[in-house]
Amino acid sequence: MRQHGFTLIEVLVALMVFGLIATAASQVGSQYLGSFERVRDLTMASWIAGNRMNEVRLQEEFPSISESSKELEYAGRRWRVVTEISGTDEESMRRIDVRVEAYGGSGEPAQLQSLSGFLRDPEQSL
Repeated sequence: MRQHGFTLIEVLVALMVFGLIATAASQVGSQYLGSFERVRDLTMASWIAGNRMNEVRLQEEFPSISESSKELEYAGRRWRVVTEISGTDEESMRRIDVRVEAYGGSGEPAQLQSLSGFLRDPEQSL
């Protein structure tokens, strides 16, 4: 009488194939999560930079040449926003550079986004 079923070799080969497939699927999932987190952080940094640029533009007074830095908590992360306002060849214009950095596991912030723009003194005529 002949028995039906899998041999030990067939079972081991099937387990090995399943293990390889599971490993590949795990790596793909990990890469997807890493990409998702990177895009999310870049999007948040872009929003923060845009908000800071608009804050400077909406000030009642024409900004003086300066550099400032502030930290904030946004979307569950700590961020540092550095704003540099510099002069240009034209007295009635200012260059605004905003740099957004996110704090990571190392404790030191890493730059994720930068935004530059110009602002004209509304009191000065062209």
